Amino acid sequence: MVGKQIVGKGFGGCVRYLLNRDKATILKAEGLNTENAATITRDFTIQRKMNPNLGKAVGHLVLSWSSEDKALLTPEIMAERAKEYMKLMKIENTQYVIVQHTDKEHPHVHIVYNRVDNNGKTIPDSNNYKANIKACRIITEKYGYHIGEGKQKVNRENLKGKEKVRYEIYDAISKAIKAAASWKDFETDLKAKGINIQFKYKGKTKEVQGISFSKGDIKFRGSAIDNTFSYGKLNSRIKLNFAEQQPLESKSLAQQIREAVAARVETPAPVQQATEGYFPPGWFDFMQDLGNVIADDIDDEEYKRKKRHLSR
Repeated sequence: MVGKQIVGKGFGGCVRYLLNRDKATILKAEGLNTENAATITRDFTIQRKMNPNLGKAVGHLVLSWSSEDKALLTPEIMAERAKEYMKLMKIENTQYVIVQHTDKEHPHVHIVYNRVDNNGKTIPDSNNYKANIKACRIITEKYGYHIGEGKQKVNRENLKGKEKVRYEIYDAISKAIKAAASWKDFETDLKAKGINIQFKYKGKTKEVQGISFSKGDIKFRGSAIDNTFSYGKLNSRIKLNFAEQQPLESKSLAQQIREAVAARVETPAPVQQATEGYFPPGWFDFMQDLGNVIADDIDDEEYKRKKRHLSR
């Protein structure tokens, strides 16, 4: 079972969309006169006025099952699963209507609820994304419903709005991360597809704590797109790609120095302005340390040269 969330402003259009079709059946309702779309809309609107400052009072959820679950589902069971889902989502003490549509191959129901509860308080939706995933997983595992085969099986043509953008970003990251041997490569590839990267830093330090991706006005945390797209996992994959692309022969000191410098440059961090341009924080400290290493190597070579001379 999977859930999709939609938040809207007006009950009228939403209710008419759900009910004014041949293959629509009301399975369950609470606090509403279900005579027709007009009476349902009227009752939703009356309660909504208890909290007039709430701009988006319409809660709209779609619960879908695999076509392989048809034998396990009846209208009554789907209504019970919808109520169980709402409880897990903490959608309680409010008006709602559960409507079944049979216009698709897979079983699914729509839930419309009032985000203004029976006491005039707002039902929050700030953590709905994570709560939805958790609730669907609990119900799917509890009743043995079919588990989907991953995002690759999702029909992109049926997606709209924010969910469509999320999968566009998912597809672009999945392709870009396969060959990216540096963050610069990765970022360049995504920018070509209109996707930007934002890093989150720990306090005022240079330590990267998280990553987000945006396309247009829509932004997602990496882990919200896919649990493999956290900063730590992406960074590990980039390092692995870099290592795999290196030649097998031993590297010279000069090559190791160049790679060390490149690694410092590629590390995503805020930049600070210097007199001759822009450099990552710690650049000058690093170059000084590097100079000391080279000086030590030169001193060591000088010592070896004198020792060879004296032994003649």
